[in-house]
Amino acid sequence: MYREDFLRMLAGTVVLTGLTLGYFVNAGWFLLTAFAGLNLLQSSFTHWCPAMYFLDKCGVKRCRCGIKKES
Repeated sequence: MYREDFLRMLAGTVVLTGLTLGYFVNAGWFLLTAFAGLNLLQSSFTHWCPAMYFLDKCGVKRCRCGIKKES
């Protein structure tokens, strides 16, 4: 699995966790979902995401070098 795949999996997990905890535990957990959404929005403009730093430190492969994109 590559860094981009891990990032999408992490974002989806954070969103679903925030929604689940917000519904069943306390509405304050919806702020976690809002944080994930804001982080995704800012990273679309800046092309920088804090999670990428940690994924790099964990040694996750950076790209699919040499693999053709599907059209």
